[in-house]
Amino acid sequence: MSDLLRAPAEIKYAEELDWLESIDTGAKPFAWRLSPKMIRLFVLGAERSDGLDREVPQKWFGDRSIVERAIVTLASDRGLLLIGDPGTGKSWLAELLAAAISRNSTQVVQGTAGTTEDHIKYSWNVSMVIAKGQSRQSMIPSPIMTAMETGTIGRFEELTRSTSDVQDALISILSEKYISVPELDSGGGDNIVFAKPGFSVIATANSRDRGVNDLSSALKRRFNFVRIPVVTNKKSETEIVRFRTEELLRRHQIELDVPPTLLDVLLRSFADLRAASASAGSEDEKLESALSTAEQIGVLEDAILHSNFFGERALTAHTLGSSLVGSLSRRAPEDLAILNKYLHGVVEPRSKDEGGHWPEFLTGGRDTIATLS
Repeated sequence: MSDLLRAPAEIKYAEELDWLESIDTGAKPFAWRLSPKMIRLFVLGAERSDGLDREVPQKWFGDRSIVERAIVTLASDRGLLLIGDPGTGKSWLAELLAAAISRNSTQVVQGTAGTTEDHIKYSWNVSMVIAKGQSRQSMIPSPIMTAMETGTIGRFEELTRSTSDVQDALISILSEKYISVPELDSGGGDNIVFAKPGFSVIATANSRDRGVNDLSSALKRRFNFVRIPVVTNKKSETEIVRFRTEELLRRHQIELDVPPTLLDVLLRSFADLRAASASAGSEDEKLESALSTAEQIGVLEDAILHSNFFGERALTAHTLGSSLVGSLSRRAPEDLAILNKYLHGVVEPRSKDEGGHWPEFLTGGRDTIATLS
């Protein structure tokens, strides 16, 4: 795992999944590797009442009912659509569920304007077709077709980013549970690929992408919608940021302390900026950033790496303020003006009233604004 830039969940948590599978006595739908209860435990972590001999850390932070609804959906014949704002953990939850159910979370199609029907069905190895003609051997199955053939979970990221033609092709897969291959001879039965029990699709959609390529009513009926709300609870958001930060430090083998007081500065800053965005009178008065938890983690990651490589191997408020401005100023001069207003109207008075890290945080932010202006 050490030679992978980012290991998928089934590799990263392989030892834990093996152990959970060895003690799992619950009923498993289809050919699932874990029972529904054990999958929930893997995703949300173990509690004292579970009575396990070892710790199982929480990997996704959210409401228990969301995970349970997702698991129940995948045990049925319907696809699962996780929908929510950017940074709510949709893709991470989809990866964890696929890893726990199938021990394979990499059967993924990424939805874009350039995604075609071939990406969710099949294409051809041109050189083999020229040499030997069209056959099952010369066919290149899509990740979705591979999931069908193996009775496992296929994933479709950013479904609403794909065109209506691609979405229509997915309707037949979810409804009929097979893919026709008209180029092949029907005599040997090779012209139809049937889905095996256990096949399902986990799709994600960004709620901010409404109007890009809206889902048809027919496709909506094939999915069970599970909405992932934005994390507003400060304790939950702190846990998410701390969890991801610890992963970052381990991955880069960085020994650097993140003081809770500095983490609080970051959390309060994002809360302030979200409140300002919510009360803004027009889009021009809002940051282009969605101010998601994921972007908050990105700000902290930038500050940690900068401190490690170019600082004194200690995270400072000045670096954090600089990273916040640098990461969130995507439009110039609009975003810079909004951030400058925030520093002047909120952070400066707080620096005088509370002291602590705020004065240094203010200086770091202003220095970066001056550099970028």
